[in-house]
Amino acid sequence: MHAQDWFMVFIGFFLPPIPVLVKRGFFSADFLINVVLCILGFFPGLLHCYYIISCYPYRETHSRLGGDGHNHRTNDYGTM
Repeated sequence: MHAQDWFMVFIGFFLPPIPVLVKRGFFSADFLINVVLCILGFFPGLLHCYYIISCYPYRETHSRLGGDGHNHRTNDYGTM
């Protein structure tokens, strides 16, 4: 795990919706599910938060390329 993911785990221990918001966005179903789970009980929201962090790990290549990593041009053979 990257240091940013460990920081999200730490933040998620106190406020579980915040890492889900950062990883998935405000209008995502995951964020809404996490808010509802936190209202119903802290522990289900915490587990869901940790699940989202593990499913969507931080990737440095995506942050360097500014998105999903498919922003570069390639020719017909898949090379640049």
